[in-house]
Amino acid sequence: MAPRRCVSACSGFLVACLLAFTLQIIFFSPISPDLLELPPPSSSASHLLPTNTHLQRVIKLGEGYLKDPEDVCVNSNGVLYTATRDGWVKRLHKNGTWQDWKFIDTTHALLGITTTMENELIVCDAEKLLKVNEDGVVTVLASHVNGSKIRFTDDVIEASDGSLYFSVASTKFEFDNLYLDVLEAKPEGQQLKYDPSSYDTSTLLDHLGCANENLPGGPDNINLAPDDSFWIAILEYSSNVMDFVHTSKASKHLLAAFPKLFNLINPMCRKAMVINVAADGSIIKKFQDPTGKVMSFVTSAFEFQDHLYLGSLNSNFIGKLPLQAE
Repeated sequence: MAPRRCVSACSGFLVACLLAFTLQIIFFSPISPDLLELPPPSSSASHLLPTNTHLQRVIKLGEGYLKDPEDVCVNSNGVLYTATRDGWVKRLHKNGTWQDWKFIDTTHALLGITTTMENELIVCDAEKLLKVNEDGVVTVLASHVNGSKIRFTDDVIEASDGSLYFSVASTKFEFDNLYLDVLEAKPEGQQLKYDPSSYDTSTLLDHLGCANENLPGGPDNINLAPDDSFWIAILEYSSNVMDFVHTSKASKHLLAAFPKLFNLINPMCRKAMVINVAADGSIIKKFQDPTGKVMSFVTSAFEFQDHLYLGSLNSNFIGKLPLQAE
């Protein structure tokens, strides 16, 4: 075969392979993405407050002992609880000792956690809402709503009447496929209510999307502070690269097929932000680790006895920040 014909045949083969590869990515993609053109940064107080490194001064609790502790709560006896990605509910006693308290067999992860007025724990295990009593007995409270399986239970709080209000981050993708929900950019979230008197789960809000109204990031795990303000973890998933990805369906399909590529550009794993918000919505304080030097992907902030306890899906510890020094 002549050299020119050989080169032509090889080029044709490479083009055919590239075309087949592209078609495979698009037609077998797990997502049906929407384009998302993000507005320029808002002039909110969060942007006006200067960037800081307060979260780089956290005290590390249980370092190396905890795997991605997403949330934190404290019961009426002052015992701190957290739930980890490997299925453990662990607690920190007032004397500073940690305890492997309860293992929950889950295929995904344990996420949001709260205490009840009866000192029981309510735990989001990604696909179900669970109750764990003081003896460690686990009861499934909710796994379906309106006949459909709950896919991504994220956070929960108890109301004064004993009702449980909990969020579903996505009705389409499970926790392990969170990146697909980000790429698809469709409003798939829900707010649900569990009624302990009737054992019914109902939908309060549907088709919720992340970070609307041009917020500086995605709010996660809102907690009430002792002064009736709110602590909110902010997931900063905007960057120049991600902003471009959201304008290109081809880029979205490519990243959906290769999650390791998404992890390389995911800004949530490289920074952290927590804000303190007054009842009128004004921002009082902002704490950051802008480079992820100490903490990144902070998902919750819980105030207890003049300290802020921080959960994260990218840490092996709970962060403890003295508030009087900030």
